[in-house]
Amino acid sequence: MSISAPERVWWTPVDKDEKIWVTIALIFCLVTFFMMPFYHVVGKQNTSSESYRIDPAEFEKRTELFIQQSEKVGETANGLPIVKPRGEDVYLLARQFQFEPALQLEKGKTYRFHLSSVDVQHGMSILPLNMNWMVIPEYDYIVTITPTTSGEFPIVCNEFCGAAHHAMLGMIIVK
Repeated sequence: MSISAPERVWWTPVDKDEKIWVTIALIFCLVTFFMMPFYHVVGKQNTSSESYRIDPAEFEKRTELFIQQSEKVGETANGLPIVKPRGEDVYLLARQFQFEPALQLEKGKTYRFHLSSVDVQHGMSILPLNMNWMVIPEYDYIVTITPTTSGEFPIVCNEFCGAAHHAMLGMIIVK
């Protein structure tokens, strides 16, 4: 058995239908390629990129101070305080296996969420909205949010953080 050259024309020539589909695919790729950076600049759903390095114990103290200075409006079923912030800065602490505190926000008011973790990396996903952030120890990640819809919005951890990860929940209530 020897290696020999293929026949002179070993492929089938491109026909009209294949040219049309390749052209459609190329146009779609070019449109999405240029729309992504355009929408990043023009779209109003880009999160801020403000973050600071912080000691987890210091962030935990700030969160406790935030809870004490906020108006307590109730408790969740698992005993977490539901607080209504007095200012625009809101602290949300992730730890195995809870988000603390539960928050009651006003519709249309802008808040600066300070997100951090005291133990391991977590993910924060606000349901049913498509809003996701990484919550990393030693970093205070600041996200500016203006609620536009009233209701209860559960927060789930979307980054595996340990044995009880599936039970890690928080709550945002917008009135």
